[in-house]
Amino acid sequence: MLHAQEQPEHPAASGLEDFVYSEEDFVLQGVGWGRSRPDGLASRAVSHFDHALQSGWERRMKQGLFRYPLGELQTRILPGEMHFVAQLNIQRGLERRKPQDIQSVRQRFDPQQFHFSKIKPGEILFCLTRSPSPHVPAGGQAPAQDGAEPRLPETPNRVLVVINVSPLEFGHVLLIPDPTLCLPQILTQELLHFGLEAVLLSAHPGFRVGFNSLGALASVNHLHLHGFYLDWELLIESAPSKPLCPALNFHLLQGVPAPGFLFYGEGRGLGALARAACRVTDYLVENEIAHNVFVTRGTAPGEPARSAARSGVRVVVWARKSCFGAKEEAAFNVALCELAGHLPVKTAQDFQSLTERSALCTIQKYLLPAPQLSRLQDELVTLLTG
Repeated sequence: MLHAQEQPEHPAASGLEDFVYSEEDFVLQGVGWGRSRPDGLASRAVSHFDHALQSGWERRMKQGLFRYPLGELQTRILPGEMHFVAQLNIQRGLERRKPQDIQSVRQRFDPQQFHFSKIKPGEILFCLTRSPSPHVPAGGQAPAQDGAEPRLPETPNRVLVVINVSPLEFGHVLLIPDPTLCLPQILTQELLHFGLEAVLLSAHPGFRVGFNSLGALASVNHLHLHGFYLDWELLIESAPSKPLCPALNFHLLQGVPAPGFLFYGEGRGLGALARAACRVTDYLVENEIAHNVFVTRGTAPGEPARSAARSGVRVVVWARKSCFGAKEEAAFNVALCELAGHLPVKTAQDFQSLTERSALCTIQKYLLPAPQLSRLQDELVTLLTG
């Protein structure tokens, strides 16, 4: 599955191993939480992708490439209906890189700020490489599959998988397109497509992928996704939803800490799913609305909430209030993890005192007012069905 291959796009990637995959490598059956909780990640089945990511990540940890060592995190499931997963991670709060000063959802890339062309070569685990289409016709386009748009030959077919040197959980990585493109932190269909496929390449139901826009607690204005393992079930994986546009599997997620726009897909046709989700995020960018995106395995809309199967992918998009200016590091930040019900906490005092009610009060400060969310919902349905 892994083989060495030269990577011309980025100097740091030269000579790195490629993780080459196709849809045949997706783990579509037998993934779920089960009735009893296994004894940690080590007891779960792993895919080729999991092995490559986890073993490479652990080697970098032993080599001291992270800002701090990360052991098993102290975890609490907060009593209540939301089943918040709170984790104490003091070192991340103390030692992570200072976030950049952001003033606009559409802020341009600034080469004078930190960006991922400055990462150390050893921080790159591998290049996640989609196997090329078996046949490209003379017209220059790969054939469309399952409703996806035709792919031009020059469309990037790889991303870098890089350790996050300030990890919030085990296996915390960044998925980064060619850093020399100097793309700002505005989600693209191509990058989201890789994120969707990464979730299905993992045999672990808790491998998650997410995106923070500018103004929604993105720390670096250089295009990237987060990926990490969270060995705890989240409510959003199976929460009910209200159909908004069933033909596009577009719903409003309900009964969760933060209502969000939900897309769902299975196995094939992920390019179409990524395209639909990015039509929503593009609209939010155009209208200067900050947003977070969370990708996780989950049940199909309408499926019983107690179903243990996790064969499909849920993509949740939250439109939220913008937070401009540098992050206040002493505050309880609300980004993709917190909106999904995963609460990384920075101090022991906050960890012990946190309740479902206090967590909900903090999260709700960042949500759009109900009338604004309702208008946005109508605008998005018109956009997607027009």
